[in-house]
Amino acid sequence: MRFRLASLILAAATLVATGCGYHTAGKAVRIPPDVTTISIPMFVSQTKTYRIEQIITNDVVHEFASRTRYHIVSAPGDDVDATLQGTVLTSEVAPSTADSQTGRATTAIVTVTASVKLVDRHGKVLYENDNYTFRDQYELSADPASFFEEDSMAMRRLSADFARTLVSNVLEAF
Repeated sequence: MRFRLASLILAAATLVATGCGYHTAGKAVRIPPDVTTISIPMFVSQTKTYRIEQIITNDVVHEFASRTRYHIVSAPGDDVDATLQGTVLTSEVAPSTADSQTGRATTAIVTVTASVKLVDRHGKVLYENDNYTFRDQYELSADPASFFEEDSMAMRRLSADFARTLVSNVLEAF
């Protein structure tokens, strides 16, 4: 009986010690532990979309500040440990569905592509994505008299998704 109990305890201890090899997602962090301050200057826009760089930058700053322990500043300097650089490359709106009776577009898709890079104070790239693409769909008003411009709200939703996903990708080393 004692032999069985000892064998059972030994087997349980071995199982616990070796584990199954799985680990919790999101534990791999690209940002080194000595990074405490991140600079996020205004993104650059190569598009004609009004204030898109301000909207996206604001959402990225908000996400980093609310979800991480890092001190976020807007200006790069000697006292920052890393800098997140971003460029909005394209911003396009295209019709996606049309009314079969009138031929008029009923929904549109807004697509934004950006290039983002997180670089430490020594120039080492910690994260980089040159083709960061996001899309959001919105409805177009069928009645011109009650026209309400929905594309700015779609851009805000897209920007929030962009920021949320970017912060997750940087933190989780995706």
